[in-house]
Amino acid sequence: SPGKPRKKSAVPGVTIQQFIDVVPKGCSTPDFVRKPVTITLQEGKNATFRAVVTGEPAPAVIWKCSKGELRDPDKYQTSFHAATNEHVLQINTLTAGDTGLYHCSAANQYGEAACTAGLKVIQASFKRKARPLPAEPPEDLKKELQDFRKMLRKRTPLQKKEVDMDQVWQLLLNADRKDYENICLKHGIVDFRGMLRKLQQMKKDREDKQQQYIYSVTNLKHIKANREGSATFHLEIDLKNPRSRIYLYKDGQMINYGVNEDTAKHCLRQAGNKYSFTVAQLQPGDAGVYQIKVEDVDVFSTELDADSLPCRFRHPLRGARCREQGNAAFECSLHTPCSRAVWLYRQRPIEGSDKYEISISPDGLAHRLAIRNVQLADEGPYTLDIGICSSSAWLEVEQTSTGHMQSSEREHHFKSTGTGKDGQSGSSRDGSRELDGSSVDADWGFGSLGKAGLTGQPESRCHLDKGLSEVSAQKGEPALPPSSLADDRAEGIWLRDERKPTGPEEVSSEKEDLVHKWSTGKDSLAGKCKFEAEGEKTEASIFVEDSPTVDKALLGKLMKEPLVVKAGQNATVKIPFEGRKPVSAGWLKDGAELLADARVHIDKGDNFTRLFISSTRRTDCGDYSVKLKNESGALEASVRLEVIDKPQKPRGPIEVVDSSTTGITIRWKPPKDDGGKPVQNYIIERQQVGRKTWVTLGETSRNSSTFTTNKVERDKSYCFRVRAVNAEGTSEALESDEVAASAKAFPGLPAPPMIVSASEESIKLSWTTPPKTGNSKILGYVVEKRKKGSSIWTPITDLPIAGRQWVVAGLQAGLQYEFRVAAVNAAGAGEASAPSDAVFARDPMKPPGRVRDLRVTSTDDTSITLAWMKPDSEAGGSATGYQVEKRSSDSLKWAQCTAAPVERTSYTIRGLRARETYCLRVRAVNEGGLGEAVALDTCIRTGPPAVSPKFLRDDTMKNFMIVKVGGCIRVHAPFEASPTPEVIWLKDRLPLPSRAVVSTRDGLSQLLIPSAGFSDSGLYTIVLQNDQGKKESFCFQVQVADIPQPPGLVRLQENVLNTVTVMWDPSPTEKWEQNLYYTVLKSDSSKGSWQVVRDLIYTTKCTVTNLLPGRAYYFRVVAKNGMGTSDPSGTAQPWIVRKEKEEFQVRLPKYRRVNRNMPPRFLVRLKPHVVTTAADCYMSCAVGGYPKPKVTWYKDGRNLSGDPAFFSTDACGVCCLVIPAVTKRDEGEYEAEASNAVGRVASKARLLVKGKDS
Repeated sequence: SPGKPRKKSAVPGVTIQQFIDVVPKGCSTPDFVRKPVTITLQEGKNATFRAVVTGEPAPAVIWKCSKGELRDPDKYQTSFHAATNEHVLQINTLTAGDTGLYHCSAANQYGEAACTAGLKVIQASFKRKARPLPAEPPEDLKKELQDFRKMLRKRTPLQKKEVDMDQVWQLLLNADRKDYENICLKHGIVDFRGMLRKLQQMKKDREDKQQQYIYSVTNLKHIKANREGSATFHLEIDLKNPRSRIYLYKDGQMINYGVNEDTAKHCLRQAGNKYSFTVAQLQPGDAGVYQIKVEDVDVFSTELDADSLPCRFRHPLRGARCREQGNAAFECSLHTPCSRAVWLYRQRPIEGSDKYEISISPDGLAHRLAIRNVQLADEGPYTLDIGICSSSAWLEVEQTSTGHMQSSEREHHFKSTGTGKDGQSGSSRDGSRELDGSSVDADWGFGSLGKAGLTGQPESRCHLDKGLSEVSAQKGEPALPPSSLADDRAEGIWLRDERKPTGPEEVSSEKEDLVHKWSTGKDSLAGKCKFEAEGEKTEASIFVEDSPTVDKALLGKLMKEPLVVKAGQNATVKIPFEGRKPVSAGWLKDGAELLADARVHIDKGDNFTRLFISSTRRTDCGDYSVKLKNESGALEASVRLEVIDKPQKPRGPIEVVDSSTTGITIRWKPPKDDGGKPVQNYIIERQQVGRKTWVTLGETSRNSSTFTTNKVERDKSYCFRVRAVNAEGTSEALESDEVAASAKAFPGLPAPPMIVSASEESIKLSWTTPPKTGNSKILGYVVEKRKKGSSIWTPITDLPIAGRQWVVAGLQAGLQYEFRVAAVNAAGAGEASAPSDAVFARDPMKPPGRVRDLRVTSTDDTSITLAWMKPDSEAGGSATGYQVEKRSSDSLKWAQCTAAPVERTSYTIRGLRARETYCLRVRAVNEGGLGEAVALDTCIRTGPPAVSPKFLRDDTMKNFMIVKVGGCIRVHAPFEASPTPEVIWLKDRLPLPSRAVVSTRDGLSQLLIPSAGFSDSGLYTIVLQNDQGKKESFCFQVQVADIPQPPGLVRLQENVLNTVTVMWDPSPTEKWEQNLYYTVLKSDSSKGSWQVVRDLIYTTKCTVTNLLPGRAYYFRVVAKNGMGTSDPSGTAQPWIVRKEKEEFQVRLPKYRRVNRNMPPRFLVRLKPHVVTTAADCYMSCAVGGYPKPKVTWYKDGRNLSGDPAFFSTDACGVCCLVIPAVTKRDEGEYEAEASNAVGRVASKARLLVKGKDS
């Protein structure tokens, strides 16, 4: 409502209306964090507006359009996204009618915030709709349209220039902060914070480079195009060397420019330190980035946007002619695209409809207006307005019934000095245009060429110079613009609705030379009016408005003479009015709506309104106004109400200026309200304490507020009272406290003097009046000085100083001084004050600069710790301390956190309320004053820092674990999170069995299952989830197992010669064990040791090859899992491969053998192994040499040949050492030694065993 306080939003363009004076704690008025932005889209697309609002309680968001309500749910869709806190308005399938302003308001019970955003819809292309054509179009017009379309097809749109990113950064260096967002969006910069950091560094680097050539660069004005077709930008440069060369670059290429040459394309004009650059005769190719360099240093960059170039016509409009009820079209083309072009008919805007079809080419250069079903009334001038220029052409309509143009309209022609052969023209706002390089003047209105102007026939003696146009006028005022004839001898007649007026009571007409005028005074005369003179005709419609009116004499009297009443009397204001009914009346006081109550009554009749105020008071004074409004208009009448009364009592308290045995002087202040009449005088009375009578001491004038009386006695006390008097009476009395007429008293002790300023030549002091002045007024002050450390005080003047400020001169530069002051009254000088702060006689220091890198290092429920870096020494004086300030988020007042400045560069603010939001800032201080404050980017909320849930993975947290049946499953899951999250344990994505025990405390969660069974195997998951919905999970597999039982009966079968297939019955453990596998071992009767034939067998058979004939073999099968190895199941009888005897033949060599002896060597050396407990280990190597080397295995230097716990193989030089069921004792260094008659070689490797022995 009016009169309520308005708040200022941090977001530009947002208005906030507060409904109540004081908002309760914890609540707030709505505000916009991010407001919707103006957008431009093509027709047919979808538009989306987004807004983020705040407020407590949460405000309701309403979207509106300037053209009406958004009632179509399919067209306008509103939604709210909780994840981003965005309110969204989506407009589907845009049309030209959707262009306008869209309002977004957010309201709760304490206030309302509102903002607007614009939407502009442009048509994408010519609409290829079939439309009826004139039966016989003129051949020349048809040919011109075809040629024009061919020209548009050949035209290619301008290619967008690629801008170097170095130039973009130079633009940002010189741009205003408000333009950063537009430049970043235009050139694709998305990291806004990174951009600001980089700009800060680039500014420092540029300043360092500029110091060698330039003192300063100021008054930067970016490039801007004007209506004359040129663009200018300027700056002020203070050069160290006036001969330094200045270069101009465009898009990174240096261009030449003229100095003070008006004919040059690029011109420089210099006036002192001011440099102005001008780009003349702008063309589309002139758009780009312009840079100014002094020698090789960048100074200024600015961009001329192609959209800001003034549009010009390449091909203006041409006149058109068509038959009645036919179709007509106007087409033109521009040098540059223009999306703000507007079509006009007789200077009235035209919008797309069934009659008018408006279209634009895809490149935005060609504009077309098609007029369907042309009537005689459509004849006239049509204009395309593109901003600073326009082009117009005439449409002629041929009447089909008579075969010639209607004379009443055909003879009204368009007058233009620059009209082409087809009526084409283009004009600018100041009345001039450019056509084919020449400048012409244009006059909008009806032409003066007459019929001969188009057909070449002789001009008639009388024709219209200026016709009529439709208007709306008030009753009694001229209803139509004057109509002018070319012959002052011609007489014209007026017609209303095709009949002559009955007399002067209906209309009044007059003639002045060539001008004919018509006025009306009745609402009934609204209609169609026509003027005829010697066959010339012109007509227009007239609308007579009847807005509310009040007698002018009454209005003048109300404005000049205020309504004056005495307090307690009644005030009445009655205002009669006339006008079309109904008329609404609203009363206001001082601009705010006036509401009726027990004393204020508002009455309204058909032709009057009345305001009645009973028992008036001084608060009723003010400016009253009434707003009268009907459908035709509005009127406001004002009156000043003044209520006069006796004055209020003088303002106190009564001060005793002087009190002594000879007299008492008192002082008071004038009354706050003089009652509407000036105060004439004051009456002063006195009463001696202990008595009841008051004695009048005298009077003072209205300009005097002090009084002195000598009618007092020593050691007596008195009371005084003062009354104010005006023409209406005497006010109430203002009484004083007891005042004693005492003996002489010296003034009290003043406060120490304060140092106002200091320099090498002088120090300025100021001091205050002592709280006790004695019994007389202060006559002056004595000021003394001394050097720091000295005990001798020296007065600085011979006589007391009358004022409370003084400049001490004659000091020695660099020394430190102290000062003190004593007050002097009629009794003499009082006691001197304490010394002032010591001050040096030297020039003042500069305030320090801004602190750097302000940040929050830690927070908890009651404190926040800040840290920062010292200010840059080049930005100001050195800092001697730091002042830390805070304010809560719902307050605008900053408060200091410490009484004295902080000396360190960190500080902990304590005593804060838990879970409250605070804004913090720090400023450096020194003797020169306070530096500029630096605030944190965002407000900080007290409480421990939020930490997302996270597991602290260590060696105890494994992804897979095997537990023996009956054993204990114990899993520890350490984590960190703030606040403490919810911990959820799952088994195979289901809740844990009842036997499981879960305990969580102090960042550790533990799962305990005392006696594990096979059913406890599965996938276990622990989930951490906090209040913000953030989750962290960890999964691990648990397998409960036992030592497997031995396999069943072992059978042997020989299917292939020298090959045997070992088959066995599965172990009973296989029924519940998934990871069970088998190992087949064999024993040669000649060796006796068991060797692994094949491991990791998941079936129940195995084929053994490479059996030697004539030997007996035994086979064993064992079952294995993660817990160990079962007892073996083997064959009782040996398997013997029969050996067939072959004929032995000896062949003697025919040649002498070559000595092939070769010392042993390792083709593949041993490699280190890491094996888990209870697993088998295979260590292998490849050995070559001749004769075949013998391989011997060692562990930590001990020969393993006779150890039954190890067995080895040697097949074709590939030697393998097998260690079954590895234990911790098997860990160590292993060595394979190969030797023959020629030499010896060894290879070593280390075996590491993980896990503990079971």
